[in-house]
Amino acid sequence: MRKAGTSHERGRVVVVTGASGGVGRATVRAFARGDKVALLARGRAGLAAAADEVERAGGEALVVGVDVSDAKAVDDAAQQVVDAFGRIDVWVNNAFTGVFAPFTEVAPDEFRRVTEVTYLSYVFGTRAALRHMVPRDRGTIVQVGSALAYRGIPLQSAYCGAKHAIQGFNESLRCELLHARSGVRTTMVQLPGLNTPQFDWVLNRMPGRARPVAPVYQPEVAARAIVHASSHARRREYWVGGSTAATLLANAVLPGLLDRYLARTNVDAQQEEGRPEGPANLWSPADGPHGRDHGAHGRFDDESTDDSPQQWLSRNRGWMGAALTAGAAALAARKLAAPARR
Repeated sequence: MRKAGTSHERGRVVVVTGASGGVGRATVRAFARGDKVALLARGRAGLAAAADEVERAGGEALVVGVDVSDAKAVDDAAQQVVDAFGRIDVWVNNAFTGVFAPFTEVAPDEFRRVTEVTYLSYVFGTRAALRHMVPRDRGTIVQVGSALAYRGIPLQSAYCGAKHAIQGFNESLRCELLHARSGVRTTMVQLPGLNTPQFDWVLNRMPGRARPVAPVYQPEVAARAIVHASSHARRREYWVGGSTAATLLANAVLPGLLDRYLARTNVDAQQEEGRPEGPANLWSPADGPHGRDHGAHGRFDDESTDDSPQQWLSRNRGWMGAALTAGAAALAARKLAAPARR
């Protein structure tokens, strides 16, 4: 039985950046059943393995090796997709890199590199997608975000800054598309801590080994949300995971208190004993010419969940709200009728 949230229109042409590992890799698998999927990333081993998974699932894969921080290279990649498949229906911006360190220990060129890959790649990918979608007046752009798009945390200043920038950029673009009454849609998916290989890839200057803040979700939870969003893009954004919802709601109501809580807890919560085993992927891919395929999952399978009730509630909030309203109305009617029965 297919899990809820994986259904979508078949036969689409989908582009996924950061497709070689982690969330991108899980997303490629989720789209693979009957779709044509273009895989954009730098790593050779991961891209080759991801393409094989697409084809074994019944889809058609196009591998495009590209550094998505290069605007012209991204434009050229989009053109390769159109030349091969005829159009682009869905573009998923997902690529990123990061540095785990106090802000004062992040060099200017490192901060710039994180910004270029994690933020500007979304700008360049969106521009490339729009160049082909706007003339057709149809298409969907999914921006893969994070709870950190709203709420900064210690030790990830470059990444948090980039995710905040994506949020503002996407809101501006969405308003422009609505003003133009365009058939092109854009939506954002805000993710929680995930079990991906990124925590052994990022440049890490912490005393311990990098890890996601608990609770940890499997990347397939994110992938299902991304696929669902691609078919339901009238919604401005989706929150994935109870921790994402709790963080964003707390930040909206008590941001100062949350500052203090995160200062006290999140430095330790983002590290554990040991040091990274592999090379950082800030400047070159971890699965480059002499690398290996890292897949979608990291080293946290034992503590990760593949289920998110909050995600189901988020997808179905319309009829859930109607049901709650109807229930409240029925309860009120019973209370009003009670005196008449006495």
